[in-house]
Amino acid sequence: MANSSPRAVGVMGGTFNPIHYGHLVTAEEALVAFDLEQVVFVPAGHPWQKDQDEVAPAEDRYLMTVIATATNDKFHVSRIEIDRPGPTYTIDTLRGLKETLGGDAELWFISGADGILNIITWKDPEAVLREARFIAATRPGYDLDRLEKELPSGFEDRVSILEIPALAISSTDIRRRVRERRPLRYLVPEGVARYIEKRGLYGGGAPST
Repeated sequence: MANSSPRAVGVMGGTFNPIHYGHLVTAEEALVAFDLEQVVFVPAGHPWQKDQDEVAPAEDRYLMTVIATATNDKFHVSRIEIDRPGPTYTIDTLRGLKETLGGDAELWFISGADGILNIITWKDPEAVLREARFIAATRPGYDLDRLEKELPSGFEDRVSILEIPALAISSTDIRRRVRERRPLRYLVPEGVARYIEKRGLYGGGAPST
């Protein structure tokens, strides 16, 4: 009986505060470039490295992610961090996903290069790099020298670079635009923009009743 190859599964972790087209383009590019079976989006439950005053409720961020990914049958959304009490750590999430997906799943964690630069501040960074390969999404011309220097010795081959032209979109800018009543069209899916307005997220006004 021939040995079956591992199933390559993308894991798109993030606060998704809110999710935007930059996230979706990155996931789609990674799906194709690395021949992934699917991409699982994992909204953070209690992101311990974020200012909680700036973070929308976990359930709202989860639902916005579901709305944004609904039209792509290769995209799925996991509640693994939303339903876990206390701070959320990448190492726990990766181990939990492997348990759910089965032993033949090879995880590819998709993150911005800036996020990977923070890897040395994560819980058990070397264990994280053993649990999954990493795809560092960068905009063209991004300086990768620091990324290479910061990785733990011996783990350099666990990180692959993927250039994404649309990566300039940021959740921080989107939250600012909501507060300033500026348009979100072509930055987030229409369903996400409507959800933000309806729920009054990010200082955009009182929720509709």
